[in-house]
Amino acid sequence: MSNKMWGGRFASGPDAIMEEINASIDFDRHLYRQDIAASKAHADMLAKQGIIAADDAKKIAHGLDTILSEIEGGKFAFKRALEDIHMNVESRLTDMIGAPAGRLHTARSRNDQVATDFKLWVRDTIDTLDAALSLYQIALAERALEHAATVMPGFTHLQTAQPVTFGHHLLAYVEMAGRDRGRFADARKRLNESPLGSGALAGTSFDLDRDMTAAALDFDRPTANSLDAVSDRDFALETLAAASITAMHLSRFAEEIIIWTSPLTGLVKLSDKFTTGSSIMPQKRNPDAAELVRAKTGRIIGALNGLLIVMKGLPLAYAKDMQEDKEGVMDALSALSLAIAAMAGMVGDLVPDMAKMKKAAGEGYATATDLADWLVRTFNIPFREAHHITGRIVAAASAKGVPLHRLTLEEMQAVEPKITGDVFSVLSVDRSVKSRVSYGGTAPKNVKAQAKKWLKKLAKERA
Repeated sequence: MSNKMWGGRFASGPDAIMEEINASIDFDRHLYRQDIAASKAHADMLAKQGIIAADDAKKIAHGLDTILSEIEGGKFAFKRALEDIHMNVESRLTDMIGAPAGRLHTARSRNDQVATDFKLWVRDTIDTLDAALSLYQIALAERALEHAATVMPGFTHLQTAQPVTFGHHLLAYVEMAGRDRGRFADARKRLNESPLGSGALAGTSFDLDRDMTAAALDFDRPTANSLDAVSDRDFALETLAAASITAMHLSRFAEEIIIWTSPLTGLVKLSDKFTTGSSIMPQKRNPDAAELVRAKTGRIIGALNGLLIVMKGLPLAYAKDMQEDKEGVMDALSALSLAIAAMAGMVGDLVPDMAKMKKAAGEGYATATDLADWLVRTFNIPFREAHHITGRIVAAASAKGVPLHRLTLEEMQAVEPKITGDVFSVLSVDRSVKSRVSYGGTAPKNVKAQAKKWLKKLAKERA
């Protein structure tokens, strides 16, 4: 038996291996809502333009609604022999309403059909991811407000650098997530052009109203070039790029949680909700949720690389290579959605050990910059000179094995005679963070203001 779609040209059916490699229904079945919505819009337009009868369009719409119910009710039998979601739906529609179903494919190709369906699916998924990232930001901002004055060590090169607050640290990830949402919004804006009506590659001779179908599917406009419309997967690549950067941000935070929960640091704790045990070591509490978020980043970045490699050598217009677009995208965006939810959950679950954080914040001579700044302000000396003086004082403290504030005034004056007892007012970690009042700095009042600003903005978005 030849294939129903091209039986006029082919006298026999495909080899079993050909059928296996050619089928995409195992993953593009996820496009069923989008495929049915686009088909209904197309049928309505065909009827309005007088290309098909209004009665046929009604039968098509009713049949498609019934198929949607069957799929969502788990009663639809997907067939791999029919290759993809388009032909599975069309075949079932034919069984239901007969000949009028054959009119649905007038003035369209599977090339513009799949490009439209996939754009709609990516657009819907971007909206879902944006909502998830918003909840993640809310979780971070709420904890930041709670810990606006909780002192912790700030790091560069993973070495203690200067004291910061836990709230300030959490707000850094709010900012990252904000940029992530911006990239997804940009991708959404660019993808929002409808390929429907572009045909296989050259457009169609039928008098279509592509503005009508674009509006029906909430696209901003129809695509302007039929060749580009059916061969473009920039929207998938750009969304994967945004997803990869988002996943990288989540992975950085996951890595910090893994470090912070280690007994070597013990800065925070996670409950049983987001940790697992060991089959052999009863004492273990493993931060597996964070580790899996970190690992999923590889899958997501890999999907971007994979699709770039698929597309890099394709001449215009459509090629079957492009069937490899959806599986990686769907897997990557599903993994990202799960990772965002896991990170939001861990943010709410984290319990910082505030005493240990504060103690760690003062180690490694973290207030040395405060001493240098004090020298500049007090004696109006160049910062480089103050840096050198402070370095010698740190060396003296290190040789004695004490923190800066445990050096005596006389020991400091042995390095710089002008130093007065007022110097001790800037050497505590609390004074250090309170002094960082520049816009964007870690001062608790700054953190509170920024956290409240974000929470107000996010609440307004969700209203």
